Amino acid sequence: MIICSCNVLSDQAVRTAISGEAAPRTAGQVYGCLGCSPRCGRCVTTIRRIMDEALGACAAGGLDGGGAG
Repeated sequence: MIICSCNVLSDQAVRTAISGEAAPRTAGQVYGCLGCSPRCGRCVTTIRRIMDEALGACAAGGLDGGGAG
């Protein structure tokens, strides 16, 4: 799905950009990885949500409260 009509960015492009070894940490860095820059800014919230979901999925595997002790 297109999440940025100014730069014609899809949610899949954002997910691919944030899954690399040098994953961007900010929405601005995501734009840079995708070779563009923010224009109107309306998609920043969606990009941030996708990043948060990806981080949540990574954290869910190791932070479930089941530590040795």
